[in-house]
Amino acid sequence: MALSFCSFASGSSGNSYLVRSDSTILLVDVGIAGKRVLAGLEENGIDISQINGILLTHEHIDHVRSIRMIGKQATNALIYASEGTISCIEDKLPKDRAFTLSEKNDFKIGDITIEPFNLSHDAVEPMGYTFKNDGKQLTIVTDTGYVTEGIFDQIKTADLLVLEANHEINILRVGPYPYELQQRILGNEGHLSNETAGHVICRMLEDIDGTKKPKVMLAHLSRENNTPEQAYLTVRNILFEDDYYIDKDLELSVVRRDESSPMIEV
Repeated sequence: MALSFCSFASGSSGNSYLVRSDSTILLVDVGIAGKRVLAGLEENGIDISQINGILLTHEHIDHVRSIRMIGKQATNALIYASEGTISCIEDKLPKDRAFTLSEKNDFKIGDITIEPFNLSHDAVEPMGYTFKNDGKQLTIVTDTGYVTEGIFDQIKTADLLVLEANHEINILRVGPYPYELQQRILGNEGHLSNETAGHVICRMLEDIDGTKKPKVMLAHLSRENNTPEQAYLTVRNILFEDDYYIDKDLELSVVRRDESSPMIEV
């Protein structure tokens, strides 16, 4: 097992992921109730004392909801985030175990190399993460309004990509959200749509030129402006228009908002 990934929850109401190798166990975000994080760990045969690190993408509540509780209980874990993120939630963090990250400053936790990179979101210094072990790469990209070249540099080499597909544009436009909130979501510091996710995946496949078949998991779906079926359909149709096919060129799945995913091995 080079790397494995499991989602405990992914969506606008809460996010938390598990990343592990044979000897290292990490959490990425804890934006759900602490008891749900503990339940997810238990389902995977993990005690919280085994967590080696907790990485936070940004300070929004759907990513840090239970950091105080989990930070206290995960006594063997250091907590990592950008300086901006830490400044927003420092009262919730154990001060002797909180460490600041910045883009292009790669580091290791156990046998996993971690590459932080900047996102474009209306938070204070939000970050995405790439994880590498034994020649395999997992990259998580959610909560960004668009994909910069720096972000795409991380995406294009991923064996497993967890990519935001937050909303279907037409559903958002006719839905209950006020105009100002719609514009925030659609803006460069908002969230990726299904359509944008599809085009990013096409570019990824063009870049690797058939040399491997990546796994892509669509994540951070909006409860009000998307469904798993809609996200999958939109992305599939965009892939088809560019002559790419699920199962032939990539493996595509959707991460559920309120359900744990199976453990996916890279």
